Amino acid sequence: MTQPVRVAILFSARGSNMQRLAHHLAKPSVGGEFVLAITNRPAAGGIEFCKAQGVPCAVIDHEDYETRAGFEAEMQKALDKAQVDLICAAGFMRLLTADFVTRWHDRIINIHPSLLPAYKGLNTHARVLADGGKEHGCSVHYMRAEMDDGPIILQKRVPVHGKDTADTLSARVLKLEHIAYPEAIKQIALKSGF
Repeated sequence: MTQPVRVAILFSARGSNMQRLAHHLAKPSVGGEFVLAITNRPAAGGIEFCKAQGVPCAVIDHEDYETRAGFEAEMQKALDKAQVDLICAAGFMRLLTADFVTRWHDRIINIHPSLLPAYKGLNTHARVLADGGKEHGCSVHYMRAEMDDGPIILQKRVPVHGKDTADTLSARVLKLEHIAYPEAIKQIALKSGF
């Protein structure tokens, strides 16, 4: 029998996508196991969730390091110790260096609130509305060195309504994110050669 894919989740705030993924990974049919969470913010709300679930959570404050490389070296130690196969960035608000991303080539994925390659970066919902966009959504993709770049694993779409605000659109897209990320993990676990 194939061993489950050992998953680490990176997050920076309340960790809503992390929590959704954790519940998904707890299902035996998924083929993945949530073995480590890493946050770069000591006050991140998701830390309490990890404690309650009994999942190790490494708090590695990026402000404690003079360089991004130093910060990432500490993350790498935690990932190695947990024998991680796949990293999921879920609301992790730090750009990772090309060296780190290359080391985890096709083993680090990200979720982004837009239909990539459109609207890379921040404030995607407001930008779609400002442009008069008719459709919005989210993308799960393999991470590459360039921000919000890399092969798309899957996307979920939602129509933009005339009365939408950035907040209402964000709420609808977040619901899609909570569906899309678990689906992407399942796809990867089914075809993985980890």
